[in-house]
Amino acid sequence: MHLCETPSLNRRRLLGLSGRLIASAFIPKFARAADGRDPRFIAIILRGAMDGLSAVAPAGDPYYANLHGDLALQRDGDAPGLPLDSFFLLNPAMTNFARLYQNRQAAIIHAVATGYRDRSHFDGQDVLESGYGGPGRTDSGWLNRAISALPQGQRVEGSSLAVGSIAPLVIRGPAQTLGWAPANLPKTDDDLARRVLDLYQHTDQPLQGLLRAGLTTQQMASGAMMGMDNKDHPSDMVQQARGAARLMAADDGPRIAAMAFDGWDTHENEGGAKGRLFNLLTGLDGAIAEFEHGLGSAWSQTTMVVMTEFGRTVRINGTVGTDHGTATVSFLAGGAVNGGRVIADWPGLSDAALYEGRDLKPTTDLRGVIKGLLADQFGLGEQVLADVIFPDSSAVKPMKNLVAA
Repeated sequence: MHLCETPSLNRRRLLGLSGRLIASAFIPKFARAADGRDPRFIAIILRGAMDGLSAVAPAGDPYYANLHGDLALQRDGDAPGLPLDSFFLLNPAMTNFARLYQNRQAAIIHAVATGYRDRSHFDGQDVLESGYGGPGRTDSGWLNRAISALPQGQRVEGSSLAVGSIAPLVIRGPAQTLGWAPANLPKTDDDLARRVLDLYQHTDQPLQGLLRAGLTTQQMASGAMMGMDNKDHPSDMVQQARGAARLMAADDGPRIAAMAFDGWDTHENEGGAKGRLFNLLTGLDGAIAEFEHGLGSAWSQTTMVVMTEFGRTVRINGTVGTDHGTATVSFLAGGAVNGGRVIADWPGLSDAALYEGRDLKPTTDLRGVIKGLLADQFGLGEQVLADVIFPDSSAVKPMKNLVAA
């Protein structure tokens, strides 16, 4: 005699079958702009505070090599930096980014920071993602508010993507987003999925629609990862980017995305052209390349901004790492980027030039960089950027000409 147990399926467990997607009931068609453009925008957050001086080295500064010690990039040796111009070197981990830079599809903003100065990860990330001048002021992020502010006819509400088990604050808010968490995707049996969908067609049609959308999204994203070998790219950065790019490349897929990569708090054994930071930058570089390849023809209308909550100290510490600092770098990439340049009002690294005697001094406000991208990519006006997207920031003007004409 065989006993057959019928599983109890509730709504919460069924939603788990769809890859733990937090989604609207469908992904609506994106309304192209009046001029026929179909732009994409990607925000990548590096949590933990990236060492901008070892990612993009001011090798031409006479104080750099001595202050940054074993972490300083060199023009020669067994792991030389990649030359960007006569002054700056790129970390050798970022070969894809260097190629995009040479093709004028990538740029670097150096000595950049938000308006935050107190060096707390939690508060720094809150300011970075909320767009406010201080921490704890809102539950919404500047990217979500930008989506809501897009002119009628260019709206992408319901067509933006949050990657990760928890949506980054930058994309949380009233505008609906599709959520995809690749680390949580179970291997759902196709036959089981079909039977569940059939069951809910007769008992709960709204839930069936949600499940169908979730399963479709999972299949689209997971299909991009078949046969992927991720051992050379840590922290699943490549996996996340590959799936997100596949979703964003679809005609009816999301046009705006946000994701966060952890692990950039390099207090100990940071490495420069080798080691931990090198491995992290290799993962980031691979993620950027996945977007380029996965977006296909849409890459030509894509802008991407990579940012972190603050930088790290100019001097290395006793454990061959760096402590919490202030200014750092922001990477821009995409076929729509007006690239091939390092944009920097370089403050210098002399003792008198350092911020509070320890950090790279910020000379560019990151909000101005993002304002410039949003203005050029989506036509958002200066007033809405200053009052709604980055409240109380009228003194910070949008940076011009970040997007190619």
